Amino acid sequence: MARAAPVTSATPRPATGDRSEAVLSRLQLLVTRKLDGLLQGDYAGLLPGPGSEAGESREYRPGDDVRRMDWPVTARTTTAHVRRTVADRELETWLAVDLSASLDFGTGRWLKREVVVAAAAAITHLTVRGGNRVGAVVGTGGGTAAPAGWRRRPPVAGPGVLTRLPARSGRREAQGLLRALAGTELRPGRSDLGALVDMLNRPPRRRGVAVVISDFLAPPEQWARPLRKLRVRHDVLAIEVVDPRELELPDVGVLPVVDPETGELHEVQTADPGLRHRYAEAAAAQRAAISTALRSAGAAHLRLRTDRDWLLDMVRFVAAQRHARTRGTTR
Repeated sequence: MARAAPVTSATPRPATGDRSEAVLSRLQLLVTRKLDGLLQGDYAGLLPGPGSEAGESREYRPGDDVRRMDWPVTARTTTAHVRRTVADRELETWLAVDLSASLDFGTGRWLKREVVVAAAAAITHLTVRGGNRVGAVVGTGGGTAAPAGWRRRPPVAGPGVLTRLPARSGRREAQGLLRALAGTELRPGRSDLGALVDMLNRPPRRRGVAVVISDFLAPPEQWARPLRKLRVRHDVLAIEVVDPRELELPDVGVLPVVDPETGELHEVQTADPGLRHRYAEAAAAQRAAISTALRSAGAAHLRLRTDRDWLLDMVRFVAAQRHARTRGTTR
């Protein structure tokens, strides 16, 4: 039986466009089969909570949320009234997609970049119905596009490049958005995640759903404040993409490690149990800091791994959100 040749800089690779089309077609089939029917209705959001549009007032009843008191009506009638809210009949969802060079990495079943595109496809499928609109802002590194084998020498990194894809309704427009995401070129460097999230705050938009998809490896001080600001007006979902090698190192002897954002090369002696222990502790502390920052910002947190069934994890998350809604809780 013939053996597969190792992938090198000289090994031909499939065209990016053809590969992206094949991946998106497979994703559409998977998402349609497993995620269809999980929403509460065509106009329900991904995250549980009341509607945002003002409705009619009614008299206060024990158990009503006092934060919804309608004080002008209460003053006129001298009877306590609360303002009811109704769900928006048209949902606008915005994706903030981080496609820094660190996403072009994966030791599990998928690359982190592939999981990012898959998560964006699933979110798009869940929201682009009933005339709902989906848009995106995309952040990449600012260096020149990386040629094959660029890891052999440090690339010249530049400032991050941020791109806005306008929100449009319809499945055809949504597929075009996903093709743009899947076809985004890998560029050296890291995008500014804080600036990427802040693009969803400007200009101010009607209340909706904001989804941030990233590995969140940038320091929380860079993106936590813009995320809190975003949560004031929108339901926010943070999707964190993780590879198992970012959490622990295997015992494989001397391991050459390259930073995909700078091209810097290090050789790590993974046979040292002390080093592996310190690495695991530092990685756990880093992920705990990310979780704390997301929780403090009021964002719902979904973690997807490259070595797990990301679609099953997303199905469980949506089902948990549905269960939280039926129980009348907010998380």
